[in-house]
Amino acid sequence: MIRIAIPNKGRLHEPTMSLFKDAGLPISGGAESRILFAKTTDPEIHILFARAADIPEYVQDGAADVGITGMDLITERGANVEALLDLKFGRASLVLAVPEDSVFQNAQDLEGKKVATEFPEITHQYFKNLGVNVEVIKVSGACEMTPHVGIADAIVDISSSGTTLLINHLKAIDTVFSSTVHLIANKKSLREKDKILDIKTALESVLNAKNKRYLMMNVPEAALQTVKEVLPGMSGPTVMKVESSKSSSESFLAVHSVVDADLIFTLVNKLRKVGARDILVVPIERIMP
Repeated sequence: MIRIAIPNKGRLHEPTMSLFKDAGLPISGGAESRILFAKTTDPEIHILFARAADIPEYVQDGAADVGITGMDLITERGANVEALLDLKFGRASLVLAVPEDSVFQNAQDLEGKKVATEFPEITHQYFKNLGVNVEVIKVSGACEMTPHVGIADAIVDISSSGTTLLINHLKAIDTVFSSTVHLIANKKSLREKDKILDIKTALESVLNAKNKRYLMMNVPEAALQTVKEVLPGMSGPTVMKVESSKSSSESFLAVHSVVDADLIFTLVNKLRKVGARDILVVPIERIMP
């Protein structure tokens, strides 16, 4: 059996649940906020719901074989795990911030000052790398308040959009650490359980397909070379002969290709101009490497 630890709540929970569903491993019972365990459609793969901050240690210690959590939490815990895949969501930055009216303009200005954070290890390493001596104060919440009540001169905290800093009259003066959500594995489990790599492949196939579209069209045979020059497909288009009606004297080919979604608007117009017709654009669920 393989046990996967995923966040039980917060901003990482729903994207993780959706990712597993799209990968063909929907999780039962995920809507129950107090549930601890759940099953998937594979009887050998079970889910453990846990705090995102605890997941690195769960995976390191073998309580879970696989986990999904932020790289900031993995780094902060110093977890000895194998990072298998960047899942490309949950993007956030740990920023160094000071009050709006502060005289501090950069990290070097904080020499000898106090910095409050929920990420003391990352913060220590950041200032050590800069050669700046500060007193790091660990807090467990409401970090934004500490400069306003005299506990600290600055903070290091997560910022996704900057809105929380703005509301609390703080300004970011540097980025300390950039993070996304990763798939991680226990190193011993990874050596012994082949299905862990199957899980990675399933999730990766969803990510590969996210920004791709499947393009299908009919093309006059004489225009094929021009169409191929226009198409920026993954590995070149697939070309098949179209059985035309007896009344048609023109020979057509069916051309299929996988392209980037953000190119579709421009690409379709170019293809029409060089003779493509009956163009279909279809979303892709998964692309297996």
